Amino acid sequence: MANFIDRRLNSKNKSTVNRQRFIKRYKSQIKKSVEQAINKRSVTDVDRGEDITITKKDLSEPVFHQGKGGVKDRVHPGNDQFSTGDKIKRPPQQQGQGSGKGDASNTGEGDDDFIFSISKDEYLNLLFEDLELPNLEKNQLDTLIDYKTVRSGYCAEGVPSNIDIVKSLQGSIARRIAMTSTKRKELKVLELALAALMADKHDHVQKIKDLNNQIDMLKGKISKVPFIDTFDLRFRNYAKQALPTSKAVMFCLMDVSGSMDQATKDIAKRFYLLLYLFLTRTYKTIDVVYIRHHTQAKEVDEEEFFYSQETGGTIASSALDLMIKIMDERYKESEWNIYAAQASDGDNWADDSPRCQKLLTEHILPKARYFSYIEISQRPHQTLWQQYQEIAAYTEHFAIQHIKSVEDIYPVFRKLFKKNQSKAA
Repeated sequence: MANFIDRRLNSKNKSTVNRQRFIKRYKSQIKKSVEQAINKRSVTDVDRGEDITITKKDLSEPVFHQGKGGVKDRVHPGNDQFSTGDKIKRPPQQQGQGSGKGDASNTGEGDDDFIFSISKDEYLNLLFEDLELPNLEKNQLDTLIDYKTVRSGYCAEGVPSNIDIVKSLQGSIARRIAMTSTKRKELKVLELALAALMADKHDHVQKIKDLNNQIDMLKGKISKVPFIDTFDLRFRNYAKQALPTSKAVMFCLMDVSGSMDQATKDIAKRFYLLLYLFLTRTYKTIDVVYIRHHTQAKEVDEEEFFYSQETGGTIASSALDLMIKIMDERYKESEWNIYAAQASDGDNWADDSPRCQKLLTEHILPKARYFSYIEISQRPHQTLWQQYQEIAAYTEHFAIQHIKSVEDIYPVFRKLFKKNQSKAA
């Protein structure tokens, strides 16, 4: 089997198409590695690129070869162990068994797994490609801008796949008519004159010869005009068109009370950082409101939300009260799509949990598009989960999920924001 290696200089991103083709071909393996990598990252490096390892068995390709042809039945003597269709077991390894962790090769040689580096943009695209904000109402051209690609006439430059053959041929015909119309008129006049001389009974040998020379010269000039030129090529042009969308705001409510140990807070920060990357990556502009709470709630900026060390007791309703106040002052439900994500370990004053249920059902959920509650705990569920579970039983746009460890963050995130396939179709 021949192997061809292209050693030409790779200038002007000539391999970009091949790279995208490779990512598309091995997308399932790459995406699986990306999902595993998100669990191993710290809060500060969750948005960098990644080295993807693809096993050599996944890179194998089918090979066509010529067989001997025909149907042949053979009888091999001495076979008393196998019947037709049985699989022969691999012989036990006897050579090449070292002290390393990898699998040794029987033949003394083998291939390493393929390691493929993806950029930050490719990593985030694979991470968030089939996620969206649920129930987003599109009713005005405003802060949150979405685009769709539409046809926008023709242009003189483009990629070969966008060539419009009919338009290019029409341009070719028009150019050839414009460049040869005068010559064709002269040719027609000369041909009529030649026909008149040929019909005349008198001898006009020299004149006929001169006319033939002029006719041949004009035909030669006409034939030199190329059938199609680069000037004639026309490419289909595409442009991005803004779609009517709505303004959207995401409220991030995080419990920072004393019951939230450092490991639990780290999981909550990872979830919110993943949410922040998803929002800023998927939507051009979107408002994000950060609220931290213990016994008291406070609106903070991004830096303080993720890195402040403030702690205290637990009154979850304080965060909901502050959210309601901000909604009434800055985010009217008629103009904004309101979303919220609340993260807590579930520990709350027993008398406060029913109040949280009341605030949600009477003041927040009637105005919000989607509210998600994430409980981060390995203990049995507390009163806050029980109260929220009653809401989830009869409210479609309210979701609750349980996170026990770092490995649960991304699967839970996908459940909360998975794209509605039936709506997309």
